[in-house]
Amino acid sequence: MVGGEKTRVPAFDFPVIEKTFKRIGTRDVKLYMFEPAGEKKKKPVILFFIGGSFAKNPQSPAVFQHQANYFASLGMVAICVDYRAGHDEGFTPKQAIADAKSSVRWVRKHVDELGIDPEKIVMCGSSAGGYVCVSSIMFDHLNDDPHYQQSQEHIPNALIIFGAGMDGVDIMQRRYPELLDQAKEISPFHNIKKTLPPTLWMCGTEEDTPTIPHGLYAQNKTFVDRMVAAGNEIIFEEYEGMEHGFFKYGRYDNRYFHQTNARIADFLREVGFINKA
Repeated sequence: MVGGEKTRVPAFDFPVIEKTFKRIGTRDVKLYMFEPAGEKKKKPVILFFIGGSFAKNPQSPAVFQHQANYFASLGMVAICVDYRAGHDEGFTPKQAIADAKSSVRWVRKHVDELGIDPEKIVMCGSSAGGYVCVSSIMFDHLNDDPHYQQSQEHIPNALIIFGAGMDGVDIMQRRYPELLDQAKEISPFHNIKKTLPPTLWMCGTEEDTPTIPHGLYAQNKTFVDRMVAAGNEIIFEEYEGMEHGFFKYGRYDNRYFHQTNARIADFLREVGFINKA
């Protein structure tokens, strides 16, 4: 244990391979990998970052396991990332952002072992996990790898986001007031620039913030519009009447789970990461 917190062991319904990509004290920060179908050598890889991670009792990375299993069936190396979260002692979002960077770097350093294509790495994040993914790309100063040298190794080649808070000031006000003096520095909403790889962004029109009905949808739409105006290549897709987390396995008889999986697969075909159906 680290600082007294309980070690969490995610429960998966599918066979996974555990890989430790980082150690902080005695805390092993892990990847849970799904082996892909097929014998292709240079395979694309997709890393999933679940939301709900800023709460004291965060969601398990296994929440994304059904998506991971689906994309493994398409020949991708699919990974659920267990980055540091609210159950870790002394946690702040800056640690999660640093872990996201470390996970992509680790994958790139192990391309031969994993049989992957280092130019076909995808990050996929929802809610807090989406904030973590976007911030890991936008904010180069957030890092805790001792041997890190400034480079682009942590930048994925494509990005997929489900409704995610982009206003770091709002996040820190609600959850981490001790970081308010740094909030704008780690707020994608306040740092519009050309920085993201090709991106698919999916959001329900009924997605709320804790204080504003439909506020998360409006925030996401405004952020994407501004980022596109700054030169980023982002496809923004709305899901009418859908609330936060609508895409998760087990909701709506899996209608939107299958629909969003198919849309992501189409996007990955469009950018040349997986073969045409």
